[in-house]
Amino acid sequence: MRSSSGLLRFAIALSLVAAVFGLPALSSDAQDTLRQRRWRLDALSPPQRAAFVQRMTVWNALPREEREDRRARYAAWRELDELQRMRVHAAAVEIHALPVEQQAELRSRFDALDDMQRRGWRLGPVLGADYPRLQPLFGFVAEAERDATISLLRQLDAEQRDDLAVLAQRIPPQERAAFRQELLAVPAATRSTWLRSRRDR
Repeated sequence: MRSSSGLLRFAIALSLVAAVFGLPALSSDAQDTLRQRRWRLDALSPPQRAAFVQRMTVWNALPREEREDRRARYAAWRELDELQRMRVHAAAVEIHALPVEQQAELRSRFDALDDMQRRGWRLGPVLGADYPRLQPLFGFVAEAERDATISLLRQLDAEQRDDLAVLAQRIPPQERAAFRQELLAVPAATRSTWLRSRRDR
């Protein structure tokens, strides 16, 4: 077994594939969301409704932390593009085909990773692989900056991510927030030049 590639594939699958049906998070307009759920429920046939109730019973029996983790994984899955979803699905199928002992070994290795590194895989196969190197800069991002920061990271190519990873090791903790703000303000057309100039200082 190629343990390193197996761990990579298993990490992707464990982090991104939701195991059971989970309720989407409430939108800012909670009443609207509740009405939409009611309409969907009313549209179900009796057997579909019974299956839904069964799933909800199982869901509600889970510990709160587990429900929150599954919601987070589901949200991460929805943020991936179709190509990354296909890669994750293929990895999950491949892992499922492994002998139980190998699956258990990979699960154990994945569980032994740092919690922040495991959560980094939720960013998808590409960013997940680079996340340990980028983590010093992006491990703690203000909620207001989160979407813009993730969007920017998804736009970077391998060379840009490599430059950023080098900078992540050099920039002192007290300067990281200012650096992220500056990076977000750099136009995409000049981002490569800007990153390389910062790296070469």
